[in-house]
Amino acid sequence: MTEISGLEDHVLSMKFPCRTPVWWARHGEVAKDPGLPGVTGRKIALRIPKTFGRIEGFFAKLLRAPKEVRRPLDTMNSMVWELADGSRTFAEVCTVLDVLFAEDIAPVLHRTAAAISVFQQQNLMLMLDEPLNRRWLVGPGCVPEHQTLAEADSALNLDAEPVAGDAP
Repeated sequence: MTEISGLEDHVLSMKFPCRTPVWWARHGEVAKDPGLPGVTGRKIALRIPKTFGRIEGFFAKLLRAPKEVRRPLDTMNSMVWELADGSRTFAEVCTVLDVLFAEDIAPVLHRTAAAISVFQQQNLMLMLDEPLNRRWLVGPGCVPEHQTLAEADSALNLDAEPVAGDAP
């Protein structure tokens, strides 16, 4: 395994990327399996309830708009999502991604930081100074306390069951 240039000096190196409470599940076949606890290498789908104002809610009801946003992630972002359970440092996440995706994710520091930044902008991920240690639920299939979601459509074939090593 080659060392990633500049990883030790990167500003995020010792930070812990962590998912925020949001409903998510795995789907599809295994693309890349790093053999780590809680990481399957399958694609991830997020379900986020929509919130409407009074007028928006009226039109949404009238037009039968969906009550949630379904957001499927690509293979690399799915891997970032699974790795970012609050127990691994940014440096560890980059190292795993570099081994799995090699030149497809080069430069790994920049691409990983950019992916996490996009998740942060959408309030789906945080960078912690210390490990999560079960302060909130980040596992699959958990509906956060502040959200309401109906049962997932079975036609989507989403697997919300935890695997060995999943964070609760």
